[in-house]
Amino acid sequence: MKQRVLRRVIKIDEDKCDGCGLCAEACHEGAIVIEEGKAKLKNESYCDGLGDCIGECPKGAISFELREAEEYTRAEEYTRAAEEPSHGENLLPCGCPGSNVMDIRHNGNKEMSESLEQGVADDNSRLLNWPIQLKLLPVNAPYLKGSSIVLAADCTGFSLYSFQKTILKDDERVLLIGCPKLDDAELYRQKLAQIFEVNQTPEITVIIMEVPCCGGLWRIAESVASEVNRDIVLNKIVIGIDGNIKDKETIKYRYKAN
Repeated sequence: MKQRVLRRVIKIDEDKCDGCGLCAEACHEGAIVIEEGKAKLKNESYCDGLGDCIGECPKGAISFELREAEEYTRAEEYTRAAEEPSHGENLLPCGCPGSNVMDIRHNGNKEMSESLEQGVADDNSRLLNWPIQLKLLPVNAPYLKGSSIVLAADCTGFSLYSFQKTILKDDERVLLIGCPKLDDAELYRQKLAQIFEVNQTPEITVIIMEVPCCGGLWRIAESVASEVNRDIVLNKIVIGIDGNIKDKETIKYRYKAN
């Protein structure tokens, strides 16, 4: 019998649920199924408590509850799918290639350096990782280990013309994006805290727009950084709605043991 612990799991209000299935598609752990036109929690032990499904529900039928539940255990069939290739293809636990964790450091770095030295336009991408959505990224993705992070609000990449060249600069910073207004801010905070703890993140640069709703992303990162039990550098870059950099700030958190 599996051990029961106090932890967060999702709760589904079947009266609100219309059976659209978006939550089941969003759940990377296979914890949700659609039965008789309603979403149901297939097995509480499959629910990781991160809530990827919550933001996808158009009816507000899914919420968190803190209760005694079985310890989180990844569904056996999803574990096999992640580990065992079939017919030459990688089967993904979520069934969507777009969520497959990939380190995409570019072999073109040498060519990039040479082209810059020769004054040739640089069209190489500086993107290191996939996925880039914070809510899709596993906290134990291998490229996160010891890496500096750029956490950018969704709109910034489209507003700042030279985003990759100015912000990513090189091929050594992991890019994460999200929107604190449209997504679950508390989920962001918890996931970022997990990433910091698991990967010993040394530095995070938060890129936000100058609009008020975007400030939530900075406050989330600032809150998490202030609670980390070690030194960490927190940078902020503010992009104006005119597409220019408006402000920069750096805070160095020094851990003081009690």
